Amino acid sequence: MKHILAYQVFPRLPGSLSFLGVLSRNLWWSWKPDAIELFRRVDPRLWEASGRNPIVFATQVSQERLQKLSRDDSFLAHLDRVRQQFKERVLATPDIGENPYGSGTRIAYFSMEFGIHESLPLFAGGLGVLAGDHLKSSSHMGLPMAAVGLLYRQGYFQQLLDPNGWQQETYPETDLYTLPLVRVKDNTGADLRIRVSGPAGDILADVWKIMIGRIPLFLLDTNVMDNPPAIRDITARLYNSEPGIRLAQEVLLGIGGMQALTAMGIEPTVCHMNEGHSTFANVERIALFMERHGVDLPTALEIVARTSVFTTHTPVAAGHDEFPTDMVRPYIKPLAKRLMISEDEVLAWGRTGNAEPQGPFSMFILGLRLSQYCNGVSRLHGRVARRMWSHVWPERSEEDIPISHVTNGVHISSFIAPDIVMLFERYLGPEWHYTSRKLENVERIDEIYDEELWRAHEMNRTRLISKVRELLVKQYSRRNAPTSVVKAAENALDPEVLTIGFARRFATYKRANLILRDPERLKAILTSKDRPVQIIFAGKAHPQDNEGKELIRNIIQFTRQHNVADHIAFLEDYDMGIARHLVQGVDVWLNTPRRPLEACGTSGMKAAINGALNLSILDGWWDEGYHPDRGWSLGGREEMADPAYQDAVEVQALYNILENDVIPCFYDRASGNMPTEWLAKMKASMRMAMAEFCSHRMVHDYQQRFYLPAVQRQRELLEADAAEATRLSVLHKRLVDLWKEIRVGVPERDHEGPFQVEDTFGVSSIVHLGLLKPSEVTVELYYGRMKRMTELITGQTQEMTMAEDRGDGSYLYRCTVTCRESGRYGFTVRVVPQADDWIRFTPGLLTWA
Repeated sequence: MKHILAYQVFPRLPGSLSFLGVLSRNLWWSWKPDAIELFRRVDPRLWEASGRNPIVFATQVSQERLQKLSRDDSFLAHLDRVRQQFKERVLATPDIGENPYGSGTRIAYFSMEFGIHESLPLFAGGLGVLAGDHLKSSSHMGLPMAAVGLLYRQGYFQQLLDPNGWQQETYPETDLYTLPLVRVKDNTGADLRIRVSGPAGDILADVWKIMIGRIPLFLLDTNVMDNPPAIRDITARLYNSEPGIRLAQEVLLGIGGMQALTAMGIEPTVCHMNEGHSTFANVERIALFMERHGVDLPTALEIVARTSVFTTHTPVAAGHDEFPTDMVRPYIKPLAKRLMISEDEVLAWGRTGNAEPQGPFSMFILGLRLSQYCNGVSRLHGRVARRMWSHVWPERSEEDIPISHVTNGVHISSFIAPDIVMLFERYLGPEWHYTSRKLENVERIDEIYDEELWRAHEMNRTRLISKVRELLVKQYSRRNAPTSVVKAAENALDPEVLTIGFARRFATYKRANLILRDPERLKAILTSKDRPVQIIFAGKAHPQDNEGKELIRNIIQFTRQHNVADHIAFLEDYDMGIARHLVQGVDVWLNTPRRPLEACGTSGMKAAINGALNLSILDGWWDEGYHPDRGWSLGGREEMADPAYQDAVEVQALYNILENDVIPCFYDRASGNMPTEWLAKMKASMRMAMAEFCSHRMVHDYQQRFYLPAVQRQRELLEADAAEATRLSVLHKRLVDLWKEIRVGVPERDHEGPFQVEDTFGVSSIVHLGLLKPSEVTVELYYGRMKRMTELITGQTQEMTMAEDRGDGSYLYRCTVTCRESGRYGFTVRVVPQADDWIRFTPGLLTWA
């Protein structure tokens, strides 16, 4: 075999165009319409052919074209305008209003996948796109963040359908020369390489950097010649289904990622782990804290836990990664030595207190054990997560489980249509994206003339249909379909017909085929002579999910069997580019998950900001976002035990809503040629998305509730050689060791009633604290309306006062209860630690009467 050395040649940019080279290597351009248009102006055809990838694009543009542009005053003025924006929003140091953290603060954000743009194939779906949106808004807001992920050479799979509609997968190799990557150097100027111990020897990984606006994203890559082939494959594919490789990926992300940050001189003040894949980061972080600050393990753990954020996106227990103990142990062994505890003690961090010693190691439990701030990604998901993980805190009521929620949001600038941007600039002001959450700005959406909004929306639908036709022609041509089929695809769908979009991962709980259950009724809806409807489907099934693949085949077969190819289209290989066209052009975004299995879902938010109306089950974000003036609810908040019955009920409800509400509302053109009621709903939908479901709001919530408190707490804990952290570690151990001695006597009240509003009664209870002091605990009256004789609907607490020392560690506590409202109430007494939330919510540290 010939030994060939590769090299790449780029055009020589004239001096006046040198900024194009800078711009192409920062993905800030991908959400800036002005920057995208700048590249497109160079050569529109080549820009689209390159996959809208500036690095590929640069290798295809002729030197002659660049020389011509270097003398084009109009182009140079455009370039200068983008350069000024880049200088202000990327290069300039954030002012104190943007960055309230102070010098030296760094937030480390770990995620298994990042969806920034379709030209950077490092993501599979919603989790990755959410992570990408988090970085974009963090850049916009000036957060001192550094992100860590893995560099997948084959990324997620490319989807192809065979002639029968069955999904096939291919894994094309990503050419790193086509990505805006830079090798990270160590302090000697050599390429940085980190080393993680594994069962088959050391795992070596190179470190690459890509800039997302102001935020550096560091990517680890095991495709290193010094690694054996099996280790090189660790970062070959995203979400490898082989458990050994999957575990190695998560070890590399967490442990290797933290090592890489350390090698670059970055010591995270706050660590944010996006899903359980990355929770090994905190184990490494504890070891680093011990080594760097000279503290013992308990002290390091107190600091690390109080400065860690753990976000879960998975509403079913089976979706969280667990690994056999024997598989995890080789990775834990060197860490246990550094932590100066046994391997079994480290492994116990990944199990509940009552789990078998040889039970599986849970990445989710590890995240819970080592993070004070844990959250789901919607209000409903937070409730589901508290219920799902209540066994970790068996002594607590469900609403008292320390898992909160921050509802996801979407990065508006990444998904909004250019025509809508123009309207926003005209009516909301040119800086609308910087002030998008201000109420007065949001309300100006109502000032947009109906004619202008409808014209923009119809243009977007027309562009969508044009894109669908282009993609269908490619699909059918690749399958060697008959010429007549390819020809028909050139005129598929109708740009003036009510268009429904359904695009997402094809998992069974998302019920993509729900709308197909009554073929004749659906066909009548689709093919109505006066009020037709068309549906565009897109999405991938996991390679191992044959049930998901069957859903896709059902759609293809339904389309053929019922002769509705003019009304239903399925687009292969769903990615961010296709998603952008869909959310910008559809009229209705359909979502039919089985409640409450959708953690959040964000596609409907992206559609809403473009004026599409959501028709969805009340699950995930729509459980918060729904209002009759901005879309439709499919069913209520009930959760049915019989899936077949649920499907039968909800599909009929879906058809009824389409026939009686959606279709008449869309086609009612009494006021000229515009659907006035529909336009009012569009504006309400856009207002909602901008104000409540943008990623700027989401990151602001993380900042105010988690990041800033964690930064302040770390400063306090590290003062005076970590004296406060040491004190807390001693207190924590004392409470855990002595808590089992606590006993709470049955509470008594001073009279039985009955009571009227504003009456009072006294409650007392004898509490045995053993060797603990009253100053170390809080004794609380826990009361509320009764659901059953042994259960309260929602508990409230009132602190009780120590009234008498009975000796031998026993104390009498009293309080007075005021009857505020009428109803049936109950009460009891409990004891909790007198400490901050991290100690207070330690499993086991709560005792009831």
